[in-house]
Amino acid sequence: LKDIQYIDSYCYNKLETNRFSSSLGRFVGYTEYGVKQAEYRNNNPSIIASLNAQREAYCLHNIGNW
Repeated sequence: LKDIQYIDSYCYNKLETNRFSSSLGRFVGYTEYGVKQAEYRNNNPSIIASLNAQREAYCLHNIGNW
């Protein structure tokens, strides 16, 4: 499970604003708005914990399908 990466991207108007990457364990912003959202979400430990749990639940469950 170490080499599997869970990515959750947020887009607006066909432009990726920010992204959560399980390999980094935090959000990264790509636009001015996305940087603000990434800062907010990175400072909220419950959001980070939730997405890390999603990685384990979603990726581990589907690993046999690929």
